[in-house]
Amino acid sequence: MKTAINSQASDSQSGSAQSAGPQSTNTQSTNTESLGPILIGIEGLAVSEEESSWLKHPAVGGVVLFTRNFHDCEQLCDLTASIIAISGRDLLICVDHEGGRVQRFRDGFTRLPPLAILGRMYAESPQMACDYAYRHARVMATELLVCGVDLSFAPVLDVGLRSVIIGDRAFDAATDVIVELARSYIAGMHDAGMSATGKHFPGHGSIEADSHTDDVSDPRPMPEIEALDLEPFAALTEDLDAMMMAHVLYPAVDDLPAGYSPFWIQTLLRKKLGYRGTVFSDDLGMFAAEIAGSMAERVRISLQAGCDSALVCHPEDVRKLLAESDDTFAASSTDQALRRLKGKNTLSREELESVAEWQQWKNSIMQLEQSKWA
Repeated sequence: MKTAINSQASDSQSGSAQSAGPQSTNTQSTNTESLGPILIGIEGLAVSEEESSWLKHPAVGGVVLFTRNFHDCEQLCDLTASIIAISGRDLLICVDHEGGRVQRFRDGFTRLPPLAILGRMYAESPQMACDYAYRHARVMATELLVCGVDLSFAPVLDVGLRSVIIGDRAFDAATDVIVELARSYIAGMHDAGMSATGKHFPGHGSIEADSHTDDVSDPRPMPEIEALDLEPFAALTEDLDAMMMAHVLYPAVDDLPAGYSPFWIQTLLRKKLGYRGTVFSDDLGMFAAEIAGSMAERVRISLQAGCDSALVCHPEDVRKLLAESDDTFAASSTDQALRRLKGKNTLSREELESVAEWQQWKNSIMQLEQSKWA
């Protein structure tokens, strides 16, 4: 373990993000029954009887966890194991666990600083910042995998400019800095055994409004978007295993928000940029997603536009959707798009904690919030 950590840290400092990739994070499936395209949220710390039926629904392909689903590491391990056991399938278990404001699990997990700290460090020492980006991601991904969580929706590739919801979740305002730090961050995730998801395509950072609570419209023409917000995504298409779409309308480019737009997903992302990984919608319960109508309509339009998987994170939305949809969304080509994102964990928590260098890595990450870059 110690030798492996040393060699991988060296790779990250040299800027390599190719030590692993989309195929290396796969695990052997224990069940061949297909995964559906919907990732759902559940209510509490354990799976309820009603939620057990949701997990078995053919339209469901995974679960997105939140702070409401977490008490401590032991409970989280029990929950993730029960999700797989109850469903009878290798559902994809996901979370937003970027650090800073967006870290769903705290007790027993390393306190992760926001990514903007790494951008400020980069201004003084690019090599050190890239090394810390690798460590940040490696620690984040490893701790989740040990608890049975396959995927954190990370890293954020939005530019750190005007958005109130992005803010210090972004590495930096400069796209070249974002790309360099993200490459090291992705390498850390891959070396831990976790796939990487770039978000929020094609960019949420240049517009102030928050898509959780408002409609978000970016009036700029395509050349301006391409020259700034789109750059990190375009530069990292070969590194990223998945992309998450933005609930943002770009009216000078298309009449539909990006997550509902065949232009943004199929024409630009798939064809022009040649992206071959998995495409997620953002949570369809967000305010800016309501423009498409009912939850069933939002899911349908997302999938028709080219998303492989749609997120429905509020349990009440899940309840209504699955009651109405029956098997409507079950027949899809999502199965492999989700299976290839399954995490690959090879260590127990006890084995990790016995390695001195692992403790040093965790401590070095936590100390960043008391550093001059905080």
